[in-house]
Amino acid sequence: MTKIPGPPPLDGLRRRILRHRQEKAGGRGEFVRETYCLSLMEARAKAREWFDSFPKAAYWTEVESWRQVDGDRVEFTMRRLPSAD
Repeated sequence: MTKIPGPPPLDGLRRRILRHRQEKAGGRGEFVRETYCLSLMEARAKAREWFDSFPKAAYWTEVESWRQVDGDRVEFTMRRLPSAD
């Protein structure tokens, strides 16, 4: 009986996409992205800091992606426009 393999792990793909976006960033109209790995409470505080500093209505600020790692730690990427019009 042949065992059907499950889906491939996506961590490598996520890292390549993030690296590509960071290398490409800086052009006009591109998003500014920063990735953090913090405890749950620190992650919430950091996200709140971004939303307070860069209001969603003007900068399109959002938590682009997140995942839970090692216990209560969260890896997440924040993104925003470089400047408001």
